[in-house]
Amino acid sequence: MELFVQLLLTGIALGSGYALGGIGFVLIYKATGVFNFSHGQLTMAGAYFFYMFQVQLGLPPWWSVPAAVASMFAVGVLIERVCLRRMVGEPAITIIMLTIGLGALLRNLVGLVWGTQPQAPVPLFEPGYLSILTVQIPRVYVWTLVAAAIFIAGFVVYFRKSAQGIAMRAVAFHQDHAALSGISIQRVFALSWGLAGVTAAISGIMMVQLVGLDLSMDARGLSAFPAAILGGIDSIGGVIIGGLIIGAAESLAGGYLDPYLGGGAKEVVGYVVLLLILMLRPYGLFGTPEIRKV
Repeated sequence: MELFVQLLLTGIALGSGYALGGIGFVLIYKATGVFNFSHGQLTMAGAYFFYMFQVQLGLPPWWSVPAAVASMFAVGVLIERVCLRRMVGEPAITIIMLTIGLGALLRNLVGLVWGTQPQAPVPLFEPGYLSILTVQIPRVYVWTLVAAAIFIAGFVVYFRKSAQGIAMRAVAFHQDHAALSGISIQRVFALSWGLAGVTAAISGIMMVQLVGLDLSMDARGLSAFPAAILGGIDSIGGVIIGGLIIGAAESLAGGYLDPYLGGGAKEVVGYVVLLLILMLRPYGLFGTPEIRKV
């Protein structure tokens, strides 16, 4: 029982990072109607920006976080302005292929600038353990979960209460009606990509505390994709729950199945859970069914 509680809590902490990354998928999809398959590489780039500010430039750890977040906001806006804005009106598959190409470019740029060897940023949280339900949990998992919960709550409030958040929701509901109401569609697109960069940076920084920093982090960042699909690609609340489910499933599979299978279960179990759920609910747990009349 103690092992189960430990694996569950650590999985939820990891899943909170997936939930943050999944919000980035939802932002782009709701604004533009396409999947951003470069989000894993954006997550990795955000983590390396954090490493640059903290270790290479010598900023205090907690100053490095806003610096990395601001940098990734600028990267997201730049991607929208230079690449995506030119693709308005093109088929969705063309834009999806563009995001895949962007992901490959970002990965190679990160390797060119920071090298291919694992790096070691200074931890944000003090080492040690906390006793929760008689189980010893590393402090880093607990504080990562708390930090992710605060950021997620902040994003939800922003979407619901701020003028920019309401504009983004209006564009997601109907772009033509939003434009007729005076909302700048191009500005909303740029803001969506900028905020996707922000969520990627925060998710990457959180994951660095749990799994370290190297070029394989883009695969970790892409784990937010099944979380977004599982919860419902058009649902902020759904992607949060989806991220927690995927994180818990990976942790439990790593603890119970990997010793018998020799490894590998942790990496595929999220997609197995995704397939099982989609066979029952094709639009995800909280996605909106699309009804077409012919």
